[in-house]
Amino acid sequence: MQEMTQQIRESAKRLLEQGQVDCVLGYRKGTVPMQERPFFAYTPEDADQLVWTRFCVNNLANFLIGRQDRIAVVAQGCVSRNIVGLIQEKQLTREQVYVLGVHSPGMVDRGKVQEHFPNRVIHSVEEDGEELVVSGADFSERIKVRDVKRNNCYTCTHRNAVIHDELIGEQGKETGGGNMDKVAAPWEKLSPEERWERLEETFKDCIRCYACRDVCPLCYCNQCFVDENQPQWCGKTVEETDVLTFHLLRAFHCAGRCTDCGACESACPVGIKMRMLTSKLEKDIRELYDYSPGLDLESTPPLSVYRPEDPEPFASG
Repeated sequence: MQEMTQQIRESAKRLLEQGQVDCVLGYRKGTVPMQERPFFAYTPEDADQLVWTRFCVNNLANFLIGRQDRIAVVAQGCVSRNIVGLIQEKQLTREQVYVLGVHSPGMVDRGKVQEHFPNRVIHSVEEDGEELVVSGADFSERIKVRDVKRNNCYTCTHRNAVIHDELIGEQGKETGGGNMDKVAAPWEKLSPEERWERLEETFKDCIRCYACRDVCPLCYCNQCFVDENQPQWCGKTVEETDVLTFHLLRAFHCAGRCTDCGACESACPVGIKMRMLTSKLEKDIRELYDYSPGLDLESTPPLSVYRPEDPEPFASG
């Protein structure tokens, strides 16, 4: 990963020195372990702060919305797919963004790491091949990366950037080896009543902080439906009805657009597994329309266009 970091810094410096871009969007070291943070490098000197580690989990496409300048962005598979989606939806142009494509090795879930060390304060986590060296005031232990990856990284189908202007490092394996359909499978085995019970159980701890919405590159509306009051689509409370209305409507807004980047789960302060819901929608869109979002700049998300031959199983019988 050190070699990748160095290549990213060199490319960023070159682009800024030559005036090809106004800034480079990547990641820098976080102030706490396992939380690298988004970073805008505006000068060649700034580029020395860029890093590439297994803790780069924010979806950087979220920071491209509304920008008018020429920007380079470090993009693994899911980020590049969201860039494609934003271009499709006219939120930026292809000429505006310079994609530094990278291969994702599968990112680490800091919550899973902490679970290995209950009631202990982690001071640092260093990568050593396929292991992490986790240290605190009175301990230093190794754990396997494969045991603490983010859930979506196990089922990722496009680890390499789907579009790029410059490739950093080499392309690697496209998949994490997991089966995305198994995430949706629990819903499909349940009756409608059981599905509702599972939904209630999944979201019962939601505190309506909107972290899932704020980190999602799909949620770029100037005013979210939950913030409207004329008409008021959704109440402001943490009562079950209001909570489920928010999550269900947001999920349907993401149908046919979600790349399963996992940003929503990573940001949730109470650990809600929102992919249980979005994975089912992803599977339905893929099977009904033979479409996976963010792979083709020339395509149109299926729910953004009407065709007479569209499948309509809901209208049968």
